[in-house]
Amino acid sequence: MSTPEPTSDIEQFLTNVSEFRYREVMMVAATLAVIVSSIVFFPGLEHIGKGVQSDLSVELLALFVAVAIIAGVVKGMIGFGYSLITTPIFASVIDPTFAVVVLAIPPWMLNMFQIGETDTGRAFVREEWPLLTLAVVGSVIGVAALAAFSAGPIVPFVIGLVILGYVVFQLVQNFVTIEEAHHPIALGSAGFLEGFLLAIANLGPLLPAYFHTFERDTERYIGGLSMVLGTIFTVRIVQMALFTDLLTTYRLWLGSVIAVVTIVGLLAGTYLRRLEIDEERFNWFVVGLLFVIALNIFRNTIPTLFF
Repeated sequence: MSTPEPTSDIEQFLTNVSEFRYREVMMVAATLAVIVSSIVFFPGLEHIGKGVQSDLSVELLALFVAVAIIAGVVKGMIGFGYSLITTPIFASVIDPTFAVVVLAIPPWMLNMFQIGETDTGRAFVREEWPLLTLAVVGSVIGVAALAAFSAGPIVPFVIGLVILGYVVFQLVQNFVTIEEAHHPIALGSAGFLEGFLLAIANLGPLLPAYFHTFERDTERYIGGLSMVLGTIFTVRIVQMALFTDLLTTYRLWLGSVIAVVTIVGLLAGTYLRRLEIDEERFNWFVVGLLFVIALNIFRNTIPTLFF
């Protein structure tokens, strides 16, 4: 008796796609975009590792795949964390600027997918359009700075301090639960800094931390955050491709391949989120994850900065 339900869901999904329903079209378009790019821009077997570094090994590629899948699971569960997990790890073994550029592609796909999956993005735009505007402005400035200056350890280190401060704040306050956040100055500042930090370092914890503190509607929280992040990453990719020499065809291919792999983790995380999860456990998971991310950032930046 229970077997027809999944089939019915699939049939309904395909019907909605054929009718160009917003939700399903967004999800399919995001997935197809990275799949097509990973095929069209394939550099050939002999050039797979040359664009990264000469000694790129099978083990290193396997590490990238594993990290991308795990980060995708986290993103599917809580709506953020992908770049916070992948960027410090990737940047510790390859050129940081290279990592920042390549890792702009998978988060774009993830966020565009979740805009459709949560079906809350359009309503969020109507309510929070100043936030989106300031996030785009911050992103444009950040990409320009990245093109002019190589990504250094100081920016991730500062971000690590911000994350650690937020973790301590949440623990001391026993998880603040203020319903929704509409203070224009605070929210606009968080959006601007989110765009700038994501563009220059691929690390943007401020807006997720702000939303996690104030926004307790999980679907709106994830959908709204995905809308902001998806917009930022779209602007970043277009700007890097058209107005700088940062986004080469090889980097676009590699980022798309990582995004395709990440889909597995995203779907797994989305399934886990659909299960009934206690809010307190969810809060502890988010804060614990951010604490581990901060420690990893410090592990990669402190030796360079102070020793």
